[in-house]
Amino acid sequence: MILSRHERMIAKRYLLPGKGEGFILLVAGISLGAVALGVAALIIVMSVMNGFRAELFDKTAGLNGHAMIQGYEGRLANWETIAVAARKTPGVTSALPLIIQPLMASANGRVEGVLLRGVRVEDIRSNKVMNANVKAGDMRSITPGSGKVAIGSQLAEMLGAYPGSEIALISPEGRSTPIGTVPRIVSYTVGAVFEVGVYDFDKAFVVMPMQDAQTLLMMDDNVGMIEVQTTNPDRVESIVAPLRPIVQGKGAIIDWKQMNSALFEALEIERVAMFVVLSLIILVAAFNILSSLIMLVRAKTRDIAILRTMGASRQGLMKVFMTVGLTIGSLGIVLGLILGAVFLFFRQGIVNAFQFITGQNLWDPSVRFLSELPAKTDPVEVTVLVIMALVMSFLATIYPAWKAASTDPVQVLRYE
Repeated sequence: MILSRHERMIAKRYLLPGKGEGFILLVAGISLGAVALGVAALIIVMSVMNGFRAELFDKTAGLNGHAMIQGYEGRLANWETIAVAARKTPGVTSALPLIIQPLMASANGRVEGVLLRGVRVEDIRSNKVMNANVKAGDMRSITPGSGKVAIGSQLAEMLGAYPGSEIALISPEGRSTPIGTVPRIVSYTVGAVFEVGVYDFDKAFVVMPMQDAQTLLMMDDNVGMIEVQTTNPDRVESIVAPLRPIVQGKGAIIDWKQMNSALFEALEIERVAMFVVLSLIILVAAFNILSSLIMLVRAKTRDIAILRTMGASRQGLMKVFMTVGLTIGSLGIVLGLILGAVFLFFRQGIVNAFQFITGQNLWDPSVRFLSELPAKTDPVEVTVLVIMALVMSFLATIYPAWKAASTDPVQVLRYE
């Protein structure tokens, strides 16, 4: 809307009500604050939900790949041929052999269920997720035949283990005796303690070289599965489709969507639900703008009548009041963007402060999977949010502006 000089002057005057009109200013301030809080809440919640999904995906995909070629009964026969075929498949960036086996671990009189990961040494070195946060020890000490393993930080805490500690891994596949199968128990030294940032992984993972895992599980040269990374995780199904005839009869291909379908679907549903619910805050703020403008029109009825007698057009008055409403909405949006950005920047510190004040663990990683509050702001979502708030603010100005423009100066000034 293009305003003339006198229309801009009137709009500025109405944005800052004079003496005796403090209540109108208060209502306008509340409207501005409501818009700001609604915008900030939506930005914060959507960014945290996006961050949670992205962080969880990065952690799980970084350790389990975009797809797994799993052998039947935990053994993948002729895995070298399958791995070569996978690497030659368009869209596949890597195909790494892997052994994953649930076992029991014992240390310091404590026993915990663990997930053994047998990985080639070069793959241990190149795995960014595991090497990004080594709490203690050295991942380079994990070499074949060294008898050393790396364990997750939560598992180390539960077992009371640290680099140099001895832990025993108990495998149900052991020696056959006249009285039955005797579990195989092998002791290892903790060489490193790492933290992935996903609680379920940190409390279970025991990582060792592939050769040591094959020896422990008596698998000869076999592996349990092949971890596949692709160029586009969203197209993983079509990318790995050519491998299905090769794998048929030997194993199955499971992609990340199937492995984590329930979790990611729940996150998506919660994300949409939170967007709809929090959008109601902006809708309420728009009603506040509507009510404050109606009050302003009622308070300025005499002024409006005088302006009409001085030649002000109906269109000009509509533009004035629509500008007032849109200005309140726009200022609220800008303030909301600032509040949202500040909160997201200091999000972990704010969570820690609330935990200190309340004495409660507000971010329990055993419940929320991740050890820290993540955030990832989507510029497209922010743009849609801003447009939505502006549209609601604009719609809230239409009725009050029309009411002001339809004021009959004769009726108002008859008894003046």
